[in-house]
Amino acid sequence: MNVLCFGEILWDFLPDGLFPGGAPFNVGYHLHQHGARVHLLSGIGRDLLGNELLRRLGNWNIDTTTITRHQGLPTGYVVAEVDAAGNASYEITPSVAWDQILLNEDALRAAVSADAVVFGSLAQRSSVNRATLGRLLQVLPAESWRVFDVNLRPPHDDLALVRELASGATLLKLNAHEAARLCGHESETAGREEADARSLAGTTGCPRICITAGARGAGLLTQDEWLWEPGREVRVIDTIGSGDAFLASLVFHLRTGKSAADALARACRMGEWVAGRRGATSPYDASTPV
Repeated sequence: MNVLCFGEILWDFLPDGLFPGGAPFNVGYHLHQHGARVHLLSGIGRDLLGNELLRRLGNWNIDTTTITRHQGLPTGYVVAEVDAAGNASYEITPSVAWDQILLNEDALRAAVSADAVVFGSLAQRSSVNRATLGRLLQVLPAESWRVFDVNLRPPHDDLALVRELASGATLLKLNAHEAARLCGHESETAGREEADARSLAGTTGCPRICITAGARGAGLLTQDEWLWEPGREVRVIDTIGSGDAFLASLVFHLRTGKSAADALARACRMGEWVAGRRGATSPYDASTPV
């Protein structure tokens, strides 16, 4: 399975340390751990933080040839605060290397044989990235999945752009709060996930809509069937990257032939496992629900 992950690679500055992060990076890490061949399409600076990201990726045997290195732009980072429930809030730095992602020959070669491309909404804050993503989607095979991971981080939360990108997606993944916003509600309501998924399917034409709802579980609308997997109790350390691990597992198992219900259940267990660990890229062990 050959997957491209397009968007931000950065450092999460947490109260207890620095951790590699960024939603597309996290998804790529977990896809790689599941056995997929991953290409990261992002940008980093020619600086200490960028060098350390490359060193970490090299240790994980993740391909780095499709990452743009910038001389004049720094490697990105976010300052994250984690509350008592393990939920994170972020201060995202502007004008960094992942705001200018470019396609090189390695990226184009990977694209023409890709089984899927995963891209998020945050990286679309840059006009350069929007143009690059457009070119990337044009060269993908028609049968490749376009996986759109919505990540609304004010002020980078252009709902019209999100709806436009969703209209070309094969799989749309978002949380219940984001789904409520896109459907015009003031706040999320437990139990409304199916109605919101069907509304989004109708307005975007996307054939697969996945809505996560934290501890409540997650749902998937596919082939006009709504599936729901309840969450299981877990001692939350922090929720950073749990949704990304969920998405990696869902995409991997759907694309490798698992039933939609099985893939959804596996994805929920994966997200719960990450929420019970520090940071987004915990090493896999015998307890990991791959």
